[in-house]
Amino acid sequence: MRHGETEWSATGRHTSHTDVPLTDAGRALAGDAGRVLAGLRGNEPFALELTSPRRRAVDTAALAGLAPAVDERLVEWDYGEYEGRTTPEIREDVPGWTVWTHPMPGGETAEQVAARADDVLATARAANGDVILVGHGHFSRVLTARWLGLPAPAGVGFALDAGGLTVLGDERGRPRLDHVNLVALNG
Repeated sequence: MRHGETEWSATGRHTSHTDVPLTDAGRALAGDAGRVLAGLRGNEPFALELTSPRRRAVDTAALAGLAPAVDERLVEWDYGEYEGRTTPEIREDVPGWTVWTHPMPGGETAEQVAARADDVLATARAANGDVILVGHGHFSRVLTARWLGLPAPAGVGFALDAGGLTVLGDERGRPRLDHVNLVALNG
């Protein structure tokens, strides 16, 4: 589950370590995500619930009706010097820049993010049951790519809106995507 909307996510500012709170819309998205999750699972408990320590993720989890343990590995991709900047702002200095194709000065490499995702996935697989992870957009997209055995930059192919849920499953031991970017519909 991706955290609900923040002022920075709504304006496209890259947010890793800055602890930005949810907007009112983000709080509503978090509650909606909890209802989508309940629709998928009913009252069935998770074998493991983990969240990023960032306030936006912790608050999203609580508003969605979860009580996860904090796990530092679920933090967002460290954007380094690009923290708080938008892609158009970064492209003024680095034409064609994307998080998927270019380095993050002072931040993490795609390989470092993939290694964290692999470690989280190993923990999830060892949980002997369904797991819920509450985190951030880019990291969760890398996690999805790594679940499928793809390199971190393949995360560009998966949408994950604020408050969105992606369900990773398996078929006879082979990783698959069961649902991608589930969000509550308005109305």
